[in-house]
Amino acid sequence: MEGEVWAAVDGGAMSQADLSACVGAHLFAPAYPFPLRTGEIGCFLSHRQIWAEIVRRDLDHALIIEDDAQITDPFAAALALARDHVEDLGYIQFQTRPPQAPAAVIDTNGAAVLAVPRVAGLRTTAQMLSRAAAARLLHLSEAFDRPVDTFVQSHWHTGLRPAAIHPSGITDIAHRLDGSTIQGGTLTPLQKLGREWARMRYRRAVARAARHSPAPSRGGFA
Repeated sequence: MEGEVWAAVDGGAMSQADLSACVGAHLFAPAYPFPLRTGEIGCFLSHRQIWAEIVRRDLDHALIIEDDAQITDPFAAALALARDHVEDLGYIQFQTRPPQAPAAVIDTNGAAVLAVPRVAGLRTTAQMLSRAAAARLLHLSEAFDRPVDTFVQSHWHTGLRPAAIHPSGITDIAHRLDGSTIQGGTLTPLQKLGREWARMRYRRAVARAARHSPAPSRGGFA
């Protein structure tokens, strides 16, 4: 596959006006309970730039791998599996973690299993998406209020239910590179408790939204 390095957007270098122009609040339900960090904003904008480039170049599909990914076995099998199904499914994650149950198994290739979970997994370490999927996600994210992986997870809003391959031959090594979009900060025990409570409530709301999503249960577009 032909490839190139894409320069990431540095959210920390953006002006307040630029940040305000792309970030909204409570754009769709369930409302994301945390403010976006500059690293998360830069990550989302980087993906949007690549989605736009997929559309501009009229590519059939593209594989996006972030800089904190390590490639191991069975990546070759996962790549072939994704290529076989990306036009129908639109968005396929090369997941670093097993998909949540319930999930509809679509196909296998050796050890690699392609499935469509009801609740899509998080992380954008690696994914393949079609031109149609890139165009839809780009259109729906002119303003955004949550991280890119959480946005992609929201198939009740996008109408595109992500599929996932696991094992995929992709390992997340952000902890070795200090490449996480989550920026540090000291929280009091009460603040930590508040965040965990908000996170738990949000996950429950996501599970409810996923159960009633109009996106096809076996992946692809609504």
